Amino acid sequence: MLTAIIVRIVAFCIRRAWLVVGVGLLIAIGSSVYTARHFRLNSDVSAMLSDKLDWSKRDIAFEKAFGRFGIIDVVVAAPTPELTGAATVELTQALAKEKRLFPDVSNAGATEFFARHGLLFLPKQALEKNLGGLIQGEALIQDLASDRSLRGLIAGLEDVLLGLQSNRLKLDDLAHPLNQVSDTLDNVLAGRAASFSWRVLVQGKPATPNELRGFIEVHPVLDFSALQPGLRASEAIRRIASDILPKYQASLRLTGIVTMNDEQFGSIKENAVRNGLITLAIVTFILWLALRSGRLMAAVAVNLFVGLAVTAALGLFMVGAYNLISVYFSVLFVGIGVDFGIQFSVRYRSERHEVDNLVKAIRNASFHVGAPLTLAAFATAAGFLSFLPTDYKGVSELGQIAGCGMLIAFATTITLLPALIVLLNPAGEPEPLGYSSLAPIDEYMNRHRIGIIAGTAIVVVAGLPLLHWLSFDFNPINLESPKTESVATYLELSRDPSTDSNAIQVLAPSLEQGNAIGARVSKLPEVSHVVTLSSFVPDDQAQKLPMLQNAANKLALAFDPKNTQPPPSDAENVDALNEGAQRLTEAAEDRGGPGADAARRLSLDLSKLAHATPTAHDQATNSFIWPLGQVLDSLQASLQTPAVTLASLPPDLTRDWLTADGRARVSIAPKDDPGDNDAMRRFARAVLAVEPSATEGPITILKAGDLVVHAFVEAGALALLSIAILLWLVLKRIGDVLLTLIPLALAGVVTLELTVLVGLPLNFANIIALPLLLGVGVAFKIYYIMAWREGQTNLLQTSLTRAVIYSALTTATAFGSLIFSSHPGTSSMGKLLALSLVCTLAAAVLFQPILMGKPRKAPSEV
Repeated sequence: MLTAIIVRIVAFCIRRAWLVVGVGLLIAIGSSVYTARHFRLNSDVSAMLSDKLDWSKRDIAFEKAFGRFGIIDVVVAAPTPELTGAATVELTQALAKEKRLFPDVSNAGATEFFARHGLLFLPKQALEKNLGGLIQGEALIQDLASDRSLRGLIAGLEDVLLGLQSNRLKLDDLAHPLNQVSDTLDNVLAGRAASFSWRVLVQGKPATPNELRGFIEVHPVLDFSALQPGLRASEAIRRIASDILPKYQASLRLTGIVTMNDEQFGSIKENAVRNGLITLAIVTFILWLALRSGRLMAAVAVNLFVGLAVTAALGLFMVGAYNLISVYFSVLFVGIGVDFGIQFSVRYRSERHEVDNLVKAIRNASFHVGAPLTLAAFATAAGFLSFLPTDYKGVSELGQIAGCGMLIAFATTITLLPALIVLLNPAGEPEPLGYSSLAPIDEYMNRHRIGIIAGTAIVVVAGLPLLHWLSFDFNPINLESPKTESVATYLELSRDPSTDSNAIQVLAPSLEQGNAIGARVSKLPEVSHVVTLSSFVPDDQAQKLPMLQNAANKLALAFDPKNTQPPPSDAENVDALNEGAQRLTEAAEDRGGPGADAARRLSLDLSKLAHATPTAHDQATNSFIWPLGQVLDSLQASLQTPAVTLASLPPDLTRDWLTADGRARVSIAPKDDPGDNDAMRRFARAVLAVEPSATEGPITILKAGDLVVHAFVEAGALALLSIAILLWLVLKRIGDVLLTLIPLALAGVVTLELTVLVGLPLNFANIIALPLLLGVGVAFKIYYIMAWREGQTNLLQTSLTRAVIYSALTTATAFGSLIFSSHPGTSSMGKLLALSLVCTLAAAVLFQPILMGKPRKAPSEV
């Protein structure tokens, strides 16, 4: 009955060919207009997962509470901490003025706050030691504070050298600071960019990477209708920064979810046109090999275009906007839709060879492929639609669109394609389309049927232990190119424990409860430290503040503005430089060791600078005096700092840790390597066991990965069940259903085994290959089971195998081209798609015929 219905539909369409083609093209044009007017791409990655799950709700609640949606992280880097801090502050202020582009901008490192209150955060003993050193150096500080010039620097140097005479210092103790000054002067004298850090000099050790980085959090206005929603904002940040950062010798890098997604989509576009044209040329060539007729190729192409246009419009109507996975419906449609066209057209060619009559050949083709195409289309659609109930929204919507697309592709194949073939009237077929040269292989496989089946089963079963090592890469960062600026910056920051970029977050009802959660979680061995807003209130302030006040009193004279000297002339600076060089020479006279060598080196540099141009003098002044002013002003402010309380914390800082209604943020940092996925999963599980309300960071990655795996297991089981029921309803035999599903399952198992052998883990991107394997695989298997039920023998030699092989080659070329993408996630998708298609083709062409054995009846006649 099914075959008869298909034959009648085809017969009507070839009688009314002009009407059918006209209506088809009108529908395609209307669909294209609708798509053009309503097309919307939601490039928000978070939109691909359901927002109704408990962990997803916690994520959304936290990000909404603290405005974490759509942040661009601006990383400023400069040669010294002083330059970094000043550049970060000025850029923050400049960005904050652009409210139209950036509604909210904050200095994430609280640079000014820590510059003023930094001493209070030192342990009491360390503070006491530092203040003691400052008091002892009161004369030096006064020289530098009262005369902020090269002359003042030389006066300070002379104060230090006086310490040698009183034996308070040894010359070797000065080796490092003297060489540090010489390093800067060498750059000045060579005309290179020069910078000097007084903070590094005081610390006595190089600045840490985090001291040379400033952080700004920018909330930009995003356009999710664009492929790169944050591109306009990123370009504006770079433009504004280009006017500010050069004077601080600073550089800029952008990272964060917005920038990483933008660069990810940019890398997907990279070479896309070139690769697309190459793929189109190869697919066209394969179609030519399969069809050997330009007119048939045109018919298949028009049929494919109409179906794709209708599916695109229907998809937009159903979901409103494509997400970053559902937009791949077009790839699935072309890959499987072209299969339907090839199956019908190759069978038509075969019949045209037997009967040199255009209309009768089309009718005969519809008789033989009508039922297999119908069953393949509905089974494939059932497979895709099985993803609809899952919580992986990206694939759920893909399944919905692709499932409907399969039915549309089937409908056009039995209506529009026959009409097009009639109108285009391809030439007859002088040669048979089968592969008679494969007869020896057919005979060999038939003779050794049991052995091949047993051997295949043994090999597949022997490989099952490999599935123990089947891995799913839960870290989405591994899908992105590490060569892009945003990802490279993120990876660098994630390796620095001080950035807490892999921290887990908790949204506590109050700060008190947040502190209690922090105290409880901090006891876990997997936790490095916990931060709440209370962490920004220094300990022991009652003891530290009097110590600071005492130091401020003793250094009051050093900072007294009345002692400020008028700026020196260039000649006075030259005299001071020459005098400093002489004093260093005298200090190093008749001495050896690193201190003496450093003194002689600096003496020579001061002499060279004294004889250099006034421009060099100005550059040296800028290199030393500007950061000196930063440090002295910060020191004076920190000695006079009031007590820090929760109420006195900067608003930007408070807003990052406490909401207006009193809810508090708790940040929990991991102890182990953030780049170790297993360690991060242990960290996430340990925190969740103690604090079930925890979210963000490794917890989101863990839960999202679990959701994706569960979604594919759930959808896979539902798809197999629905396909099995559909096959049973049509085939009416459990045995025939098993003969269809066993090769499909075999292809799936072998694909997974091979992924382990080649070291290709599953991930959020390439797992899309599994529904494709299901869709293409079940179609191929159905073609063979239906041909076998019709009584065909030696299937390897038939035109069906020709159609299946060329269909698989066309699909493999389309998907395999993704391998050459510069985007790792897309490339891995192409690899797994190509691998799964090879396994599917082998299972259909080589394994299924011998599994089925001899047909039950003789071939059917029209």
